[in-house]
Amino acid sequence: MTQAQDTIEGTPLIKPSTTDHPLYDSVVDACRTVFDPEIPVNIFDLGLIYTIEIGTENEIEIIMTLTAPGCPVAGEMPGWVADAVEPLAGVKSVNVQMTFDPPWGMNMMSDEARLELGFM
Repeated sequence: MTQAQDTIEGTPLIKPSTTDHPLYDSVVDACRTVFDPEIPVNIFDLGLIYTIEIGTENEIEIIMTLTAPGCPVAGEMPGWVADAVEPLAGVKSVNVQMTFDPPWGMNMMSDEARLELGFM
């Protein structure tokens, strides 16, 4: 098992995703079906999905965060993400891990999310 991020000069970095895998876009689309109940934007565009790692046997490791550690759905959201990704054709298994390092910030949102929330 690898850590969610490495550090350079004390600054945590998000581990890169397996973007060149054929399943990557389907996993992203599945993550986009999950919404934070308090924010009308999907969790991928909010920047809550830090890493989507796809192994050689199509086992999916997702590292995610929340907008705040005290989020009322903290215990449920990883299950929602796993439930969205597991039914995809070709997926062997899904493991969703939660991290708060680095902490989420509004700068992690996509342009679409910023526009939807009126920040652009």
